[in-house]
Amino acid sequence: MCRKFTNYKRQTKQKYDSISHKKEELKYGITFSGFLKNDFFFDSRESVTIREGHFLLYPKEKNLDSENNDINAKSSFNFLSIQSRLTGKITAPNAFGAKTSGILEADFFGNENANFVDANGFRLRHAYIKLNWAKAELLVGQYWHPFFIPGCFSGVISFNTGAPMQPFSRNPQIRLTHKIGDLSIAGVLSAQRDFTSPLGSSALRYSNIPDFSAIFSFEKKNEEKKSELLTGFAVDYKSIQPFLTTTKGSKTYITDEKVSGVSATAFLKFKSEALTFKIQGVYGQNLFDLTMLGGYVVNGISDTTKNMVTYATLNNMAGWAEIHTNGKKIQFGLWAGITQNLGSNDSIVAYSNKVGGTDATTRAANIKSIIRIAPRVVFIQGKLNFATEFEYTTAAYATKDANGVINRDKFGVITNTENLSNLRLLFSLIYNF
Repeated sequence: MCRKFTNYKRQTKQKYDSISHKKEELKYGITFSGFLKNDFFFDSRESVTIREGHFLLYPKEKNLDSENNDINAKSSFNFLSIQSRLTGKITAPNAFGAKTSGILEADFFGNENANFVDANGFRLRHAYIKLNWAKAELLVGQYWHPFFIPGCFSGVISFNTGAPMQPFSRNPQIRLTHKIGDLSIAGVLSAQRDFTSPLGSSALRYSNIPDFSAIFSFEKKNEEKKSELLTGFAVDYKSIQPFLTTTKGSKTYITDEKVSGVSATAFLKFKSEALTFKIQGVYGQNLFDLTMLGGYVVNGISDTTKNMVTYATLNNMAGWAEIHTNGKKIQFGLWAGITQNLGSNDSIVAYSNKVGGTDATTRAANIKSIIRIAPRVVFIQGKLNFATEFEYTTAAYATKDANGVINRDKFGVITNTENLSNLRLLFSLIYNF
């Protein structure tokens, strides 16, 4: 009898172990999602863009021919599918007492902006691992910059996602979040990869200091009322070292001159069953790497014998807001944004990475402000969306005096301007899976 009972226990344990092992195996896996997106767009003017005109920033300044005609007053169109995306959500067993997960995401947008280089290139978007405990989360990998708020970002159809008013960057990072009820506090250390400072990611690496950010947010959801409130703010400190050396004639000298900047953003999202409202404001120093206006300039020469210079940030402000309906068959939306060049806190000697050089270290230093308004309508039929958007962007370019000098003061604040505009008509067909 005892032997039979012992055999029964052994068989039961083997079955239990087998079932447990199968359950453990089920915890490993990857599920795919994403979308196919076809964009058809027309521009009324040549514009500053990324990747074959797809990622639109602002209209180009005047470029006159020999008969004083503006070469950039030229319309164009394009059809592209390179925004199509594939996302893999990875699951695995718990580790260190935390629930583990991962995301691997790519699209066909490429990483280069030169013509016919890396066209339709398969590129990495997000690649990160998350460990979730009861009140804490650790994220390690490539993810959105802390100024891009996943719960509160521009819902426009255009791939620019509201840039250069909306901060836009993905960064390799380490992010630790602690949750206290509806409050979240996060600290982030990040590097640069696809979105970099003017001279590339080496400028941040040479500084030996990662980009440091802190995020404070409050989120409250009511499932019964289908409502949501999300609000918070974030701060960021970044220090870069543009060069390792300077040159004077045939001689080369080591330099460790750095330029640092402090930036901040605040955001609010309110969602009801019928409507969603979002708003974000940004003040930034040297936000070039976030696809925004700004950068850094030369503000002094510290040693003329060695061509040693000092730097100052070029600052800017930006803000955007949108409201859209939450219909299941049709949605209407209206987005509006503005960004403005605030100049520098110090007087400016040169707008280049070298005294007398030509390589720009700023984005749109000759623009005082950019304003955009973008109404849209989206028709929804199951997994298939048809969307159309009118994106009207106006840039206030600095005028020049009789000697061809830009009208701005010694701090880089532009005094006289001329508006140039572009109207983009965008039609998109999106198939989610």
